[in-house]
Amino acid sequence: MGGAMDVRSHHPALPIAATFAAIGMLSLMDAFMKSASIAVGAYSAMMVRSALGFAVIGPVWRLTGGRWPEAGVVRIHVIRGLVGAGMAFSFFFALVRLPLAEGIAISFIAPLIALYLAALMLHERIAPRAVIAAVLGLAGVVVIVGERIGRGPTSDDAALGIAAVLVSAVLYAFNLVLARKQALLARPLEVTAFQNGTVAIALALGAPWLLVVPGAHAFGDIAASAAIAVASGTMLAWSYARAEAQVLVPIEYSAFLWAALFGWLFFREPVHSGTIAGAVLIVIGCWIGTRKGAPAPIEQTAV
Repeated sequence: MGGAMDVRSHHPALPIAATFAAIGMLSLMDAFMKSASIAVGAYSAMMVRSALGFAVIGPVWRLTGGRWPEAGVVRIHVIRGLVGAGMAFSFFFALVRLPLAEGIAISFIAPLIALYLAALMLHERIAPRAVIAAVLGLAGVVVIVGERIGRGPTSDDAALGIAAVLVSAVLYAFNLVLARKQALLARPLEVTAFQNGTVAIALALGAPWLLVVPGAHAFGDIAASAAIAVASGTMLAWSYARAEAQVLVPIEYSAFLWAALFGWLFFREPVHSGTIAGAVLIVIGCWIGTRKGAPAPIEQTAV
């Protein structure tokens, strides 16, 4: 009737296009963070980025009416923030040692792990499809790692990277389960503020011994990453408010294509056939495991 135009009715392709662009931006963010992590280390890059994120989002949260939450909610915020700190550090630690596309492909296994963590923590029933999905996901990881081994002896750095991205995937899966609880207790601005603040404080404990102050180039990469994270997160929130998750979630697997592109543009990283084959197996497993639910976003990134 004469009110504002209904985007969902008149422009059904807009949420899809926005999601595709947002996933590309998140992959670009990963490339900037990889560059910064190579320069100053994953710890310093993540700590500075979290501090920048909190410096931006904290005042916005307060100025829009944010109030200190109840003790039980703070506890969930802190637990998820600590998990996020470990997840982010291990993920960017891995990306320094692995090609961007390979790291992203292995991290796709996180939603499959989340199915089992949800069963353990939220007492959800494990369906037969979850078992099939887990087998396919594991097979995908084996293919990626096996192909890398087949190219010759795996360096200690690469082995550390593979181990780190698997640890990060487990923490990310835990993060997804916590996010389900958190979403029922707090609004997005509060969640983002506490996530960035908790990560920054947790990492700051080691600053006297571990912090490397970024130079101008590395700081620019970190600042760009923080800005892209805010913009892409806003775009994803806009998209998921206007289209069903079952329509948008498959688009998030385009992260592999974006990672391959930015890995080549930033670091001249080739994409091997085993990485592609393994990514396909993991994506099929995720599709089988999550298609009847309302899955959370897939691509692993650090808030």
